[in-house]
Amino acid sequence: MNWNKSIRQLHRWLSVVFTLAVIANFAAMALGTPPAWVVYAPLPPLFLLLFSGLYMFALPYVGGRRERASAAG
Repeated sequence: MNWNKSIRQLHRWLSVVFTLAVIANFAAMALGTPPAWVVYAPLPPLFLLLFSGLYMFALPYVGGRRERASAAG
């Protein structure tokens, strides 16, 4: 199993879930005062997007160090 590919796929699906939650939030606000669970629904996917995005951001830097260490050793 390729973890990097899985993380990227998870990140893509989380972005879809987050977008739908935000759209639902705006639609609920247009109808009146939404319940708290609708207001806070985008937060869990947002935090997961943060962690997966930071992981993918760090990949080139960590991978580059591994390649240099194996070439030098």
